[in-house]
Amino acid sequence: MGAIEDRLKHLNIDLPAAAAPIANYVPCVISGSWLIVSGQLAFGPDGKLDPGHTGKIGAGVSAEAGRAAARRCAINILAQAKAALGDLDRIRRCVRLGGFINVAPGYSQIPPIMNGASDLIVEVLGDAGRHARSTVGVAELPLDSAVEVEALFEIAP
Repeated sequence: MGAIEDRLKHLNIDLPAAAAPIANYVPCVISGSWLIVSGQLAFGPDGKLDPGHTGKIGAGVSAEAGRAAARRCAINILAQAKAALGDLDRIRRCVRLGGFINVAPGYSQIPPIMNGASDLIVEVLGDAGRHARSTVGVAELPLDSAVEVEALFEIAP
């Protein structure tokens, strides 16, 4: 077991099986020293969206539930990375996270929601988890998920 897997174990995080795509795309692409992970929804360990992680933040979904959904998306990103790389210790750095937050009109407290994902990546990867980020409020997301997060990692060969 590598250092990142040890850290996950220490944090009591079990990675689920990597989710299958829900449309015509691949979950990850490796190109040179880059691993690009497609947007991940807040699927739980059972492969389903928790009802508390569906809908619009600011209209039925609390900010706390939104942060928890973003955290779950980050866990699913790591599950995809493990499936693609075999060994999470191949991750040199999280370069960027992109967050899409399903919000009610007028809801503007979007960055703290995305911190659920950002904080998890830093917890797991340490300084190598500090990343650039975009966070965008959107009108709808697939399967009515409250949050979707994508990632770009620099990887070792």
